[in-house]
Amino acid sequence: MKLNVNGAEREVDAPDDMPLLWVLRDLMGLTGTKFGCGIAQCGACTVMVDGLPRRSCVTPAESVEGAEVVTIEGLEGAEAEAVRKAWVALDTPQCGWCQSGQIVSATALLQMIPEPTDDDIDG
Repeated sequence: MKLNVNGAEREVDAPDDMPLLWVLRDLMGLTGTKFGCGIAQCGACTVMVDGLPRRSCVTPAESVEGAEVVTIEGLEGAEAEAVRKAWVALDTPQCGWCQSGQIVSATALLQMIPEPTDDDIDG
C-alpha cells in the first residue's frame, strides 16, 4: 500500500488490517509515535490524519491510504511551535512516553480552535 506520511509518499508491504501505529514504528522507523494502551484511550499513539487527531493503535493502515498522515516527526506550523515552546517553558516533560501524542493533540486543537476555552480543552 502507499501512504502519505509527513509529506512523503511511502510504499509499505503490510497487511491491510495492520494498525497504523505499527506501520509507522516498525516498517517506517518513525518511533516518535508511542504505544500506550492499545485501545485508543490514552492518546500516546495520536497522529493527524487529514488534519484531525487519530489514535493510530486502532486505525487500520489501509483506512488512511490516500490521506495525509502527520506524526510528531512531521508536525510543523505556528501552532506546533507554540505548543513545543509552552511545553518547555512550563517544564511539562516527565518521562516523555505520552508527550508526542499530547503535543499532536494540542496542536490539532489549536489548528481547529485558535482560542480554545476550558470546555474545548476538556472536551
